[in-house]
Amino acid sequence: MTPLRQRMLDALVLHGKAPRTQEAYISAVAQLARHYRRSPDTLDGAEIEAYLLHLLRERQLTRSTVNQAGCAINFLFGKVLGRDGSPCRIPLPRGPQRLPEILSRDEIARLLACARSLKARTALSCAYALGLRVSELCALRVEHIDSAADRMCVRVVQGKGAKDRYVPLPADLLALLRGYHRHVRPRGWLFSAATDPAQPLHTEQAQRWCWQAREAAGITKAGGIHGLRHCYATHLLECGVDLHSISQWLGHRHVNTTARYLHLARPDAPDGARRTPLTLLSNLPECTRH
Repeated sequence: MTPLRQRMLDALVLHGKAPRTQEAYISAVAQLARHYRRSPDTLDGAEIEAYLLHLLRERQLTRSTVNQAGCAINFLFGKVLGRDGSPCRIPLPRGPQRLPEILSRDEIARLLACARSLKARTALSCAYALGLRVSELCALRVEHIDSAADRMCVRVVQGKGAKDRYVPLPADLLALLRGYHRHVRPRGWLFSAATDPAQPLHTEQAQRWCWQAREAAGITKAGGIHGLRHCYATHLLECGVDLHSISQWLGHRHVNTTARYLHLARPDAPDGARRTPLTLLSNLPECTRH
């Protein structure tokens, strides 16, 4: 590890950046150095602008990916090297904001029924019934599940923005988790890595489970495992849960972030769903694996 890389890593830790952000920023700066075959602290603003334009035009990366590279470079120059002013003078607006494609309850039921194993089905059920990000799902530990009758919640530890939060634990998901615990007997990590039980499930494996189940279920709508989080928020809105509660459960910093789901919710939600809004799994139609 070069001294500059270590300095940047230390600065990222001091500024409270999440591990995935640290990894992404370090990788972005490393790619910049490989592109010019020089240490990034020797580059000027024009060279950095040319590199970002190269990412957009030649490599045709998404605007959000290029924005992340620009943020990483700005962090290096501003926070690590202590140079005033941003080296990136080209605008870095957010990419196009597209609404996610929401799976119907029938599609969710088919997806879960087509999961390849009990572990995969339970993990995907947690992602949907708790509205978790994939990193939060993989970081779940057995002790994070509070099944006491007067609590019934799941503790999400150090989610996005390094924040803890509590999410309601539905009774139907608790029943599924108890069955999973009887068969698998997890210790420590609720979903451990297949090759090493001492390590948590890798996010890529959780994503792979979702894609495999989607393909087996014949679902053609776009979106991976994060789409289950979108379905959670949208289906809760359709069940009559208020926007502020959903925002808290999702771990959003601003309720405006959650408000976009208002555009996705159906106004004519099923009456049964409205009576028991949190039991999303029980509201799914009956479905068996093909």
